[in-house]
Amino acid sequence: MAQPITDQVGFLGEACRAVQELSASRNLLEKFHQEKRHLEKELEAERKAVADDISLTIKKRIDEIEGTYDKEIEREQDALKRMRAKREKAKNQGVKERIEEETVELKENNKELRQQMKDVFRQERVPKFCNSRLYYALYLPGGFREWMLLITVILIVFLVLPCGIYFLLPEKTLFYLIGIYFMTVVIFGSIYILIYNRTKMRHLSALRKGRTIRDLIKTNDRKMKVIINSIKRDRDEASYDLEKFDDEIARIEQELTDIMDKKREALNTFDKVTKTIISDEIADGRKDILTKLTKDYEEAQTSGKEAEIRVKEQTLFINDNYTSYIGKEFMIPELLDELADMIRMGKATTIGEAKTLYSSLKE
Repeated sequence: MAQPITDQVGFLGEACRAVQELSASRNLLEKFHQEKRHLEKELEAERKAVADDISLTIKKRIDEIEGTYDKEIEREQDALKRMRAKREKAKNQGVKERIEEETVELKENNKELRQQMKDVFRQERVPKFCNSRLYYALYLPGGFREWMLLITVILIVFLVLPCGIYFLLPEKTLFYLIGIYFMTVVIFGSIYILIYNRTKMRHLSALRKGRTIRDLIKTNDRKMKVIINSIKRDRDEASYDLEKFDDEIARIEQELTDIMDKKREALNTFDKVTKTIISDEIADGRKDILTKLTKDYEEAQTSGKEAEIRVKEQTLFINDNYTSYIGKEFMIPELLDELADMIRMGKATTIGEAKTLYSSLKE
């Protein structure tokens, strides 16, 4: 300081008041800072609440729109599924009737042929078991299936059965295997020859007629199979009278398309128009609260800046006018008062002497 201090006690008193005012300003600044932080949290919470409210409301409205249309879509899809099932059932019935109609002659012919075979066997007194696929496969094979059946029987009798018996034996030797095969050949060979002599040798003419009849039946079966496959592959459905089902299916499909288009249009309108309206309505409903919180926050922010400037100015003022002379370690109201008391009581005449005395007393 340029000017010498004439009133030591007064100078210390001014310094004490300045420090106290700075402390009060700092407290006020901290209060403004706390208030600003509190208001900032409230403002952010309110803004988030508004945003959440808007988001939840929009989601709820979208779910309501989609739910309403999805129920209608599901109803139409169920109706479409049922109608297609009815159409398929009607088509299958038509196919069945057409197959029945186009194969009736062949079926009747097969029925007559089977009756002829029964009559021939009855007249010739041929055993009933001879009128079977297995018998003809063993004694008069004809066609791929009967030859395969014959090979299968041979493999079972002369391979599977002997090997199975052999592997079940507790002791396995080549002698046992030869014996098993010998017995198999003897037993089944004897049975085969016995049946051959009692049936084929006695009724060869009837069995050959049966062979011819069975071949005719197979030919008819093949013809029927060709007809059935041709009918099933035929894409022309005009003969099945399905127009009423097709018309109803087309109507439901169009209705389904219209509902889906309306759903997309409703969602598009909601996204471009309704959503904005809902957002504005919710925001307007909370506008007063947001406005007040914003205003209070801005005021607290302004007051804080002013208090900050004041603290800065007071700090610089104290530093320039008092701290540089008294010392930073003594810039405490209690110490300043104690220095002033020492001078008033005559223990020291200057601030410097009071500081030295204070320091010596503390030592």
